[in-house]
Amino acid sequence: MQICILGGGVIGVTTAWYLARDGHRVTLVERHPEVARETSRANGGQLSYRYVAPLADPSVLPKLPHWLLARDSALRFVPRLDVQQWRWCIAFLRACTTAQSRRTTAELLGLGMLSQQLMHELVAAEPLAFDYVRNGKLVVYRDAAAFDGARRQADYQAQFGCVQHALDGPACVALEPALAHVGDRLAGGIHTPGEEAGDCDRFTRGLAGAAARDGVELKLGVELTGLRVKGHRVTAAATSAGDLEADAFVICLGFRSQPLLASLDVHVPVYPLKGYSLTVPAAPGRGAPRVSVTDAHHKVVYAPLGEQLRIAGMVDLTGTRADADHERIALLARQARDTFPDAGDYDAASAWTGMRPATPDSKPVIGPTPYRNLWLNTGHGALGFTLACGSARVLADRIAGREPPLDADAFAPGR
Repeated sequence: MQICILGGGVIGVTTAWYLARDGHRVTLVERHPEVARETSRANGGQLSYRYVAPLADPSVLPKLPHWLLARDSALRFVPRLDVQQWRWCIAFLRACTTAQSRRTTAELLGLGMLSQQLMHELVAAEPLAFDYVRNGKLVVYRDAAAFDGARRQADYQAQFGCVQHALDGPACVALEPALAHVGDRLAGGIHTPGEEAGDCDRFTRGLAGAAARDGVELKLGVELTGLRVKGHRVTAAATSAGDLEADAFVICLGFRSQPLLASLDVHVPVYPLKGYSLTVPAAPGRGAPRVSVTDAHHKVVYAPLGEQLRIAGMVDLTGTRADADHERIALLARQARDTFPDAGDYDAASAWTGMRPATPDSKPVIGPTPYRNLWLNTGHGALGFTLACGSARVLADRIAGREPPLDADAFAPGR
């Protein structure tokens, strides 16, 4: 079958690779001259297979006033005259129940563990160089109540096979000596030894090269202008290079999936959550962490990537423009310097702004649409790199008519 993938981020490229492995003839369309130029370019770098609990949780409700009023909040909301933003917010609030949060956590854990298994198989099959390390992850808490909640969450996740250890403040510093500067401020931490890290940009570009060698046609620098339909089928993708016909089409366009689908009267609750990152030349063996660290208080992640340290964080629900907010980037830098003052050359850091395509319940949208040959793989939020392999495999199974290794209906459009 001839399949056309729309979007060249980590989700689109991974989807193309898995479909090609199934024997399909695959064409991937990307508007930039290279793959991974937007959300996949400089994300947090953590492969957090066991840290997938949804943002929508009852615990966020008391924090909403602070998020609305404080400019230095980890999550910032700026209301817009935007129907999609308000629809997304209302659906998010409806998802903030204990039952919904626990059900979503279990479903995302299943997809996360499948993704890790497939990532191991992929890196064994393809010699990709992307600073991949299996270095574990330590989430540190500065507040005792937040640490207690994290321990309860770890206890809940243990029933799904998650191996996690609760550590007090001194044990956190013993595990990661680079935390010594803030050791007296730590209430404790959760260590997950099985977590990993890697450079999503290099992974995506490397996998695109491997896919091209296997016969995937990469149409780069080609702008998608719409989809041509006849009845309940898509007949072609209209592009700047002309119409591209195929037997099936897969939309992997991140938050830009929503307006394209709306033009076909297909509605998906995907909205961008803006995030920021800094890439700092690291000082290995001195002040840079060796394990991946997440500062739960500031919602900032630290991932060692070779001779660099990736620092990423913040969630801005502020509209659909990807322009950088220099105040937010400066705040991220101040928080990083305070936590790891000797991690590297902060003055030489490069900054990035990305638009994470999020759904209100934090689950990606994977599966068919009312158009018989149009499929979706989008809406992964901050977990695109983490969930890419599992999502692509689930979609490939559904297209092939195979039974996926988990409940695919949990991620289906219109769930």
